[in-house]
Parts: sequence; C-alpha cells; structure tokens
Amino acid sequence: MIKMFAIAAILAGMITVLGFSFNVPEETIKTSAELGKKLFSEKLLSKDSSISCASCHKAEFAFADTAAFSTGIYGKLTNRNTPSVLNMKNRPYYFWDGRASTLEEQSLMPIENPNEMGLPIKEAIQRLNQSESYKRLFRKIFKQLPNEKNLGAAFAAFEQTLETVDSKFDDWSNNISDLSVEEERGRELFVGNKAKCFDCHSMEDFTDDRFKNIGLYNGKELSDAGRYEITKKETDKGKFKTPGLRNIAVTGPYMHDGRFKTLEQVVSYYNTPFMFVDDPLNIDTTFNKPLMLSQQEKKDLVAFLKTLTDKAYIKR
Repeated sequence: MIKMFAIAAILAGMITVLGFSFNVPEETIKTSAELGKKLFSEKLLSKDSSISCASCHKAEFAFADTAAFSTGIYGKLTNRNTPSVLNMKNRPYYFWDGRASTLEEQSLMPIENPNEMGLPIKEAIQRLNQSESYKRLFRKIFKQLPNEKNLGAAFAAFEQTLETVDSKFDDWSNNISDLSVEEERGRELFVGNKAKCFDCHSMEDFTDDRFKNIGLYNGKELSDAGRYEITKKETDKGKFKTPGLRNIAVTGPYMHDGRFKTLEQVVSYYNTPFMFVDDPLNIDTTFNKPLMLSQQEKKDLVAFLKTLTDKAYIKR
C-alpha cells in the first residue's frame, strides 16, 4: 500500500517542547514570535491577573489541557474542552465551531471571553501600555506601542511556530523506520473502508478541516449545537470541526465536551455510537452504522494513533 501523505521536509520553525519555558528575558526577544511566546504566559491579560493562555494550553500536554473543561478567572469553567494549539498554522478556521478565521482573530477571543480571561481587549491594551517593558518590546518589534492589531500579530507569529512533524509515523512515512505489526494493522484500518477514520482525519495533520456531527447532540442533555451557533443553519446543528490527530495520545480528555478520558473509549464510541447516545439529531451518515471492529482491531487502531505523538512528548 502506498504510504499516505509522505512528508517531504520538516516544517520550518518547529519547537522543541521538552524543557519548553515561557520565561523569556526581555533582552533576548528579537522577533514577533518571541514576543508572542512571552505574551502567551502573561497573566496581566486576564481580568484578575490569575491566568494566561498557557494556563489552559499546557506545553507539556501538547498545548492542551488535562481537564474536560479548563478553569478560567474566578474559578469559572470553560464551555468546551480546550483543544491543542499545535499544528494550527495551516488551518482555515479555529475553535470547535470555527468562529475565527485567522490566528490573529482567534488569539484575542479567549482574552475577552467571560469564562476564560474575561478582559476587554481595550483594557488589555491599556495594561500593556502601562508596562515600560512591553512598551519597549512592542516599539522594538513593531515600531509602535501595543495595540489590538500588533497584539494579535504577536500571538499568531508564536502559534505559527508550534508545528510538530517528528513522530514515529513521520519516520515511517519518510522511510526512516518501520511500524510494529500491531501499528501497521492499525494504520491499514485507519485508511481503510472498515474503520473509516481517513474519511475525516486526512492530510498531514489528520484533519479534513470540515464540520461533522458525530452523534453527540440530541437537543436535550447534549444541547451544545456547535457550528449552528455561528451559522444558524439547521443542517449545522451538532456539528463541530474535525480536530487534527497529531499528539492525540497526550491531549485527552476527548471530544468537544471532554467526555472520554482515553483513546480506547473514543474508538469504542466510533465503533458503536448508538450504544452511547440512542437519540442523536442530525448525525452524519458516516456514523449511522456500527463499524463492527473486533477487540483486537480496536487495540490496533489505538496503537497506530499513538504513533502520531511527536517524540518530544514521549515519556522515557
């Protein structure tokens, strides 16, 4: 079988995550990405100066969180599970519902969100302009004082560096090493017609960048309508964007509501969605029938998914 989407070259700007630190001394900052990295951990950008972007996007967990819902200011919980911000450089939209179309736009929304950082952007800019250090840095990088546009630009520049393409799968794809027998069986299931994973999780970051209703919406206890809240189209009810699968083994819990703690639970759900939710609304036809995977096949799929973990996150 032809190897899927072999990667010809390592993407520029890839970070080394082990030992990753946001403690960036002012004198070492020379680029907008380095400034964005510093701002990513800046707590003064939250209403009560208690949290930063890095509080929920934890570097050691592939810039995701380990809780179903992250904790924002004053102990408030987010409405949806915190996704990883890795491998976002080439995405056409952001958030589970796709409400932001650029990294610049995306980066500012959590600052204003009342359940996250809860700070109006105007006030965030005022705070930055009250800091002699940040005024010096913005003048140095952007030749102007902090404003909404260059704040978003700094965040976006940093996030564009967060690309990972150094996994066991990438080594296999580039003919550097082989997959195990179990991993290879899982890969064949992943791209085959039985498990159907590749129908949605395609391209180099394992996402088709589309919105799908996988059956976790019934308008009752499962009432998050996802993409519908943005478009108001009935056909979008219960749809969420297909997440990329790189580093998926370290970014649990899973789904937009963080309901599944393990990859094994995720695979079991896709195998028989109606065993979990018996009255889903608007579910995509792909998920209408059980996959009929055996226990071994489910194990094989999980084994393959674990090969997508960048080596920086593999515990030794």
